[in-house]
This record gives sequence, C-alpha cells and structure tokens, in this order.
Amino acid sequence: MKVCVAVRHVAFEDLGLFEEALAERDFTIRQMEAGVDDLRSADPLAADLVAVLGGPIGAYEDELYPFLKDEIALIQARLDAGRPTVGFCLGAQLMARALGARVYPNPAGKEIGWGPLTLTGDGRTSPLRALDGIDVLHWHGDIFDLPQGTRRLASTDVTPNQAFSFGRTALGLQFHPEVTGRGLERWFIGHAAEISQTTGVSVPVLRESTRRCAPALERAGREMLSAWLDDALSA
Repeated sequence: MKVCVAVRHVAFEDLGLFEEALAERDFTIRQMEAGVDDLRSADPLAADLVAVLGGPIGAYEDELYPFLKDEIALIQARLDAGRPTVGFCLGAQLMARALGARVYPNPAGKEIGWGPLTLTGDGRTSPLRALDGIDVLHWHGDIFDLPQGTRRLASTDVTPNQAFSFGRTALGLQFHPEVTGRGLERWFIGHAAEISQTTGVSVPVLRESTRRCAPALERAGREMLSAWLDDALSA
C-alpha cells in the first residue's frame, strides 16, 4: 500500500479530485495539519507522495507562523531526493521558497475567480495539456519568481508563473486544478471575509461561474493529475 501525506493548512482546502486519482492507485492518505502536527517528527522521505495544500497565509510569514520553516525543510528534503511532491497554491509557493525563489504579494492585486491558463511550450507537452482551453480556479494574492532549475508550464496575464515542474517528480501549481464544484461551497464560507474585501468578487458571482466551469475542470483536472502521477511515480 502506497502512502500520500497531505499537508493541510485549513480543513476545507483538501485534496479534492486528487483524492480520487490516488484511490485508484491504492494510496492510503495521511493528513498532517500544519501548525498543529509536528512536521519535524515526520521522516520527509518516507511517504511515496507528499501533497502540500493551499491556505490563506503568506509563504513568507515565518515570524507569524514558525511552522513554515519546518514545512519548507520537509519540502526541500523531498526535492533534493527527487521524491514525488506536488503543491497547490500556498503549497507551490512553499516549494518555490524551498528552491530558493522569492514569494511576495502580487503588485497586480489578487487573482480570484475562474479563467484560462496560457500554456508554455513545455506546458503543452506536460500533463497540463489536459487543461488547455479550460477555465481553472485562481485564488491567490501572492506570486513567486520562477525557481532556478525549473520549467515554467503556464501563466496568466497577472501571474507570470502559474505552474512549474522540477524534474519529473515535483510539480508546483499556483492555481487550483483539484477543486470540485460542490467542495467550493465550503470555500465560500471559509473565505467569506476575503471575498467581501476584494473588489469585483462576490459569492453569487463565484457560485455562478463555478456552476458553469467546474464540470469541465473536474474532468480535465482529474486527467491532468492522473497523468502527472503516472509519470512521477515511474521516475
């Protein structure tokens, strides 16, 4: 039985579609709660896969959230060893930091809502090709510089680095391909304060765009994640 450790920052930002892809491969999922569980106690290389999930804090807020240093150390150990690792949003930002890149607030402002990606040449030959022409969910205010030694896979107008790969076994995704339409109702509750404070964003608008866009993403996102798993686990 293979093991996936999911490092979670808030309960409602979970593995989503990715959990189904893992179940098909007979993975057992073990949750580690950042800020609660001691990340230093875990052998960083023991799990077959580590998935670092999203959350509303900054990847650079070490003074407010000291556990981030332990989380980055865990990620760095896996990247150095070539162990399969994927990060969504905050998880991708922490991966970028582990690779020596800067994470900082986006000067263009927050990117919250549904919209397409622009795939690079490398992106079109990667598992992200399944998302070509598909609206995905964006929900972030921070961005990162492209880490040295990685390949940029996708961008949007306001976020140059939406996805990167590091070898065959590490994938950082600033956007959210793992979400489900039903699961996003929990986001609308959990992120109520952020939604109300962001110009042009509202629950009714997000709910309507989710109704239109989520079914296609649920199909394409699962295809993309499954293709990445096939490649990463065989590397």
